[in-house]
Order: sequence, then structure tokens, then C-alpha cells
Amino acid sequence: MAEDNIKNKESPILLGVVPARGGSKGIKNKNLRKVSNNPLIYYTIKDALSYKKIYKTIVTTDSLEIAEDAKKYGAEVPFIRQKD
Repeated sequence: MAEDNIKNKESPILLGVVPARGGSKGIKNKNLRKVSNNPLIYYTIKDALSYKKIYKTIVTTDSLEIAEDAKKYGAEVPFIRQKD
């Protein structure tokens, strides 16, 4: 698929990767904090999904809660990382 996308410049060619650590050192669970009634991660996923050059948006996280929200908003979560 990637080779076909490179040949056709109008096809999506980028993979969107959103790193979302559950145990943030500054603000705990900041990706789940509500901003205008939505969790912070919602806005990142929404923007990535709207970008036409991105063919897939995945979230890499160590938090089951973040993974659930990410899936709910349309991102893929292929695995849960080990906590740091």
C-alpha cells in the first residue's frame, strides 16, 4: 500500500502517531482532562483524522483509559505500551 501511495501523490502517504502517556509528570492524566467538554486527546485525534495526507491515525499509550477514548474518537490503538 505504501508504495502505491508514493506513486500517486494525491493518495494519503503519512501515518499519524499520537503518543499519549498516562502518567504525565506535570499534569496527571492530562490527555483525559476535559477542555470545552472533550478530553484533550480528542482534539489531537480529530485534527489528525481531518488531515487528508494521513492514511491511518494510531495512538500509542500505556493507559487503558486513554486507549478507550482514542478508539471512541476514531484512532486505532494496536497495543498498550508498558508503563515507564
